[in-house]
Amino acid sequence: MRDGRLPDGFGVRIDPRVRTLSNGRVLLGGSPTRMVMLAPAAAAMIGDGFLRVSDPDSATVARRLLDSGVANPRPMSTPSAADVTVVIPVRDNHEGLLRLMRALRGLRVIVVDDGSRVPVRHAEIAVDELCASVAVVRHDAPRGPSAARNAGLAAATTDFVAFLDSDVVPRKGWLEVVLSHFSDPSVGLVAPRIVALEPEGSALARYERARSSLDLGRREAPVFAGGPVSYVPSAAVVARRRAVLDCGGFDEAMHVAEDVDLCWRLQDAGWRLRYEPVARVAHDHRVTLRKWFGRKLFYGTGATELASRHHGKVPPVAMARSTLLALLLAASGTRAGMVGALVTLITTVVRLRRLFVDLDHPTRLAAVFAARGTVGGARQLASAAVRHYWPVTLVAVLFSRRIRRLALAIAVAEGVRDWVEHREPGGLGPVRYAAYKRIDDVAYGTGLWVGAVSHRDPRALVPRLGNQ
Repeated sequence: MRDGRLPDGFGVRIDPRVRTLSNGRVLLGGSPTRMVMLAPAAAAMIGDGFLRVSDPDSATVARRLLDSGVANPRPMSTPSAADVTVVIPVRDNHEGLLRLMRALRGLRVIVVDDGSRVPVRHAEIAVDELCASVAVVRHDAPRGPSAARNAGLAAATTDFVAFLDSDVVPRKGWLEVVLSHFSDPSVGLVAPRIVALEPEGSALARYERARSSLDLGRREAPVFAGGPVSYVPSAAVVARRRAVLDCGGFDEAMHVAEDVDLCWRLQDAGWRLRYEPVARVAHDHRVTLRKWFGRKLFYGTGATELASRHHGKVPPVAMARSTLLALLLAASGTRAGMVGALVTLITTVVRLRRLFVDLDHPTRLAAVFAARGTVGGARQLASAAVRHYWPVTLVAVLFSRRIRRLALAIAVAEGVRDWVEHREPGGLGPVRYAAYKRIDDVAYGTGLWVGAVSHRDPRALVPRLGNQ
């Protein structure tokens, strides 16, 4: 039921970062920024920012708020854990597998041994009969994590499947929180927040605790390409078995970014996906510099395959042409450039104002939209300059003192901004954090360029520019 009606009792709450204008008839927020215009009757349903579904009309309004990204779900019921099978792909990680099994008390479990040198034996992992049932599927030769997950998916018979890697440990209560989202019949996949199993340790371990590629942050969100959470990692996800089967499962030809690919194929099929940070699963992070750098580089290589399968969904930069023009003019640092940037922004405000002419304070609305677009565009360009395009930036700084100063300012400012956004209690200070962030970006960017060159496919490096 990808387009199923939200059930009575299901609630939605307006995100606290959303601005309410025109007596509640206009909601401004989401990422990218959107404007949702409501009829007076619909605005009256929301009241103090919460709407509970009670009839077809309220269900329609609630669905629109969720799909616009300006509201978050507050589900009203939870499927049973008896309806879930946990699938664990594993290869040569017996210690991690045993640690994980101890956290799955009462659940059905299928372990897929993907060609471990020492085979996983049922008697070794079904200790003390903690789980409701345990089955082992064996691949005689390694076929990759996608094939292992698909084998477990094929063997499962329950409505829901939880995919957990052998290097994770779920925290108490994680499954109940995740399952509650499936009371929305259109939700096909939900992911918890992935946190560090060992939060203390070296400086790199503390950086990874705050900025792991698997940790998608503290804020709940819908999952869709181009959004603040554009995918969720397959290290820990729960999905409707039928949804994943209908989409063909994990792509076994992909050995990196296969989780991103699955998310986007589910999205294209009409399923909705959610990220739920209240539910937490701990991950045993790689915290030696060589393994950590290599993993980040490996992740970067996946962008090329994603770009070939999902056209236009992996741009390093996505913004309006007018925003890019204004930012490039301002970055020139010249008087003419600054004047040109100001003229471009004023032109944008005037053009946007025509869209809001029937609303209260149309000029203010247009200015807010233009400002948000400009700030968001500046952040994208700054990040891309030191991440996706760092080789280009490096060449440029060798030939221009102005660019050298600008690049240094961007490297420092972007690192500090990221530290402010992601810092954790007891974590690194801004200087060391920013230094690791730059290494992180160099690793990912290197992988991206390696993938583009080796496949002779530059699409993952091409920006996407719109008209507005």
